[in-house]
Amino acid sequence: MEKMKRVNAILKAPLYRRCCARLEELEKERIFCCHQMPHLLDAARIAYILNMEQNLGFEKEVIYAAAVLHDIGKYVQYEDGTPHEQSGEKIASEILDSLPDDAAFSEEEKRMILTAIRGHRKLRADAEPLERLLYTSDKASRMCFACPAESECDWSVDKKNMELEI
Repeated sequence: MEKMKRVNAILKAPLYRRCCARLEELEKERIFCCHQMPHLLDAARIAYILNMEQNLGFEKEVIYAAAVLHDIGKYVQYEDGTPHEQSGEKIASEILDSLPDDAAFSEEEKRMILTAIRGHRKLRADAEPLERLLYTSDKASRMCFACPAESECDWSVDKKNMELEI
């Protein structure tokens, strides 16, 4: 197996680590879905599988970068109410711009990743392919059917994953 140098650089970035630590602290007592590494990797793996099944052609590291960054602004939403896709796009941009040259994403890759982050909560009619992929994978990664807090969750019934889908 080959290591994902660019994604590992994101995971090691000081700003990424600070944001993740703050989010973990804020979600420590949360009974509902959390927005930490298990969820991020579930979304990434689902997206990569869909990418292969649908022959979308996205590079694995671009998919994983979008996935591990997509909820990075969630702590800001908890603290001041800013929608996390907005704060997340800004924070993700700073992180992507801070990567060393040998782990940097191209400008087009960064644009696609940031667009996907911005659009991962509400699917636009004209969503870009990576944006649509992240949206779908993010939602599919939620296991509402097995969640002990499902009955208390304020997600609408049509958003909850109550059955597995192919």
